[in-house]
Amino acid sequence: MEEFRFAPEYELPRWPFVPPPELDSDAVQRHPIVIVGAGPAGLTLACDLAQRGVRALLLDEDDTVGVRGASSRGICHAQKSLEIFERLGIYQRIADKGITWSFGRTFSGNTEVYNFNLQASSVSAQPPFINLQQFYVEWFLVDRILELGGVDLRWKNRVTHVVPGDDGVRLEVETPAGSYAIEADWLIDATGANSPIRTQLGLEAHASRSTDRWCISDVRFKKPLPVERWTWVDAPFNEGRAVWQHLMADGVWRIDYQMPEGCDPAHISKPEVAGARLREQLGPGVEFEFVWIGPYGYRDHLLERFRHGRLFFIGDSAHVVSPFGARGGNSGIQDAANLGWKLALVTQGRAGEALLDTYDAERRPAAAQNLQVTSRTARFLAPRTPAEHTMRRAVMALASQHPFARALVNTGRMSVANDYPAGPHLPEGGRSVQNLPLRWRDGQPCTLMQLLAEGTHCLGLWFAPTQEQVRAVADTAVSLPLRLVAIGGDGGLPTLEPTEALAKHLGADAPGSLCLVRPDAYRAAVLRDPTPAALAAAIHTALAHD
Repeated sequence: MEEFRFAPEYELPRWPFVPPPELDSDAVQRHPIVIVGAGPAGLTLACDLAQRGVRALLLDEDDTVGVRGASSRGICHAQKSLEIFERLGIYQRIADKGITWSFGRTFSGNTEVYNFNLQASSVSAQPPFINLQQFYVEWFLVDRILELGGVDLRWKNRVTHVVPGDDGVRLEVETPAGSYAIEADWLIDATGANSPIRTQLGLEAHASRSTDRWCISDVRFKKPLPVERWTWVDAPFNEGRAVWQHLMADGVWRIDYQMPEGCDPAHISKPEVAGARLREQLGPGVEFEFVWIGPYGYRDHLLERFRHGRLFFIGDSAHVVSPFGARGGNSGIQDAANLGWKLALVTQGRAGEALLDTYDAERRPAAAQNLQVTSRTARFLAPRTPAEHTMRRAVMALASQHPFARALVNTGRMSVANDYPAGPHLPEGGRSVQNLPLRWRDGQPCTLMQLLAEGTHCLGLWFAPTQEQVRAVADTAVSLPLRLVAIGGDGGLPTLEPTEALAKHLGADAPGSLCLVRPDAYRAAVLRDPTPAALAAAIHTALAHD
């Protein structure tokens, strides 16, 4: 019998437990913002607030990132998340460490039936995807939070009980040195899919669990393969079941194998069983070593509301989707970016609390859309009825020759930045603006995210304003959380060079028109005639002012 090697486990960083000052006092300290959970969503929110100069407290029951051992968990980081990381100052570390890709292929048996290139529709400075083990991203976020300061990051602090109130939330916290209580003006639950806070409060998550089973094999091997996402709907080397294959950092390949329904998770993840599957795929003579093997079954859930008074749910504590298309972790990161600027403006007294209601109004529909998309993928990959099996066979047979059928091949609709529905604060709805590469008139390069990186403000991208137009709004603009930047023209503002791609992407190319971009890089409005009154009204609407 062939023996299979395991690579040494990753040495994850560990941070020291520091006894919190509350242990030395009977007084209950009150904190403006408390985040519970140092996963991708919680760390992104903490980093976002630190970048904006907003103090926060982050509590986590562990003293490291990721999962102990070598489990890579989430690996596909989508363009919108990468753009957020650009603003937060960790993108370059991710790009340097991770694997950039945009091209994918889908196979039926040994026949390629479909391929895509996500770069074709991108105008961003960031690529469509970078594959990087989740613990690295968390690691980089912690480093950045410590660099920025302003966030009290407490390890080995486990929240045991919460008591919501009308004007805040009381938390009881357990540590190796004893227990203490604190109060929070605003509490954010980022504790993940098995949220103890959600469970304690008895909030219905409408969970469902699939019978579809998979086994991850993270492996290193010496066989040159393209840096692409390959998917087999019915792989001949996996008994006609689905397989995913793509590369991540450290020369490690992530390979997901769909398993027979009703299989024993312990059996399918044995090294000799996983090794036999891998040998079928790679062929004889290919050297490989396992980094990690893990079985999984997926589930989904969706809270009715993401805001409950002074308590917010972000990431997997609010919503869980099946892993197809990388819409889970990316959605949590985008939850954090949506909530961060709103908390910043409210706690700084520059917006009313009604702005916080827009978090639920925007991110819950996004989560519902992701749930619908991933559920359809799950049905395609694991048909439940004879009719669904017949439909899939017909689609795969037609897809290799007919373009219309390729659109029906559903092996995972890749994560995108969700549009937001129209509402009182977004009369025309909201669309994400990609991180366009820009250039100042003096030739210096910049990006949209760099224009949004300092402080918390909306961005007014004004196409060729006249000096008269700029003078007319000057007094109004200084009283608003707004930064005005000209696109061409000679109006006296800091000026960017106009490009066709910029005008087309913003949808505001007429001379004198102004595109209002929110702090999270979503388009809030396009003003064809940005008078002082129109500009003030657009800002007040975007910030949900009464």
